[in-house]
Amino acid sequence: MVSAMSVRSPTDVSETLKARVLVADDHPIVLKGLAGVLERHPDFEVVAQARDGAEAVESALAEDVDLAILDVSMPRMTGLQAAREITHRDRGIRVLMLSMHDNEEYVFEALAAGACGYVLKTGVDRDLIEACRAALRGEPFLYPAAVRALIREHLERARRGETTGGDPLTPREQEIVKLIAEAHTNDEIADMLFISKKTVERHRANILEKLGMTDRVELTRYAIRRGLIEP
Repeated sequence: MVSAMSVRSPTDVSETLKARVLVADDHPIVLKGLAGVLERHPDFEVVAQARDGAEAVESALAEDVDLAILDVSMPRMTGLQAAREITHRDRGIRVLMLSMHDNEEYVFEALAAGACGYVLKTGVDRDLIEACRAALRGEPFLYPAAVRALIREHLERARRGETTGGDPLTPREQEIVKLIAEAHTNDEIADMLFISKKTVERHRANILEKLGMTDRVELTRYAIRRGLIEP
């Protein structure tokens, strides 16, 4: 979360002339719109665009960006998975999640993945610039309903004496669930992840056991609920 993220240098990005920004979304019209909103402001420069999560990770690291704006649901690797990878590999890059989903679970997942903000696509014109500037200052940004949800969740868990639980699946297992739900075969998944077919089969068995499921249909429903793929 935000408190764990380090500042890239003693001179904060928000104090420089232009922040270098990556935008990632699998819809070209959305990409064009995001770039247009940002470039109307002199303190932002869109230096990279990506159409899926894997490309976003590669571009964020290659282009030395200050801020990555990632759609939650993208092919190959979701925005949540990309956020986790980017913040793990370069803690100086700030991440904002962009989504059409006004969903508490997605907000929690985004913060757990290292994002410092969550912006609804329906509020881009109103919220995006403010969210970007907050992120570059190292401050969180959430739309009002998400703030209320976080407070409510915290109070309910405190009342029950619970601690926040994580996803039962590891990041690698989530990656495999996504690919299974996208109808890739074990051989294809092995090639895409550079692992053996036996390793894929072992992961698949472990995933089914952890989730108490029996087939790909159930895994696909799970992937949709968790935002790993779009319905």
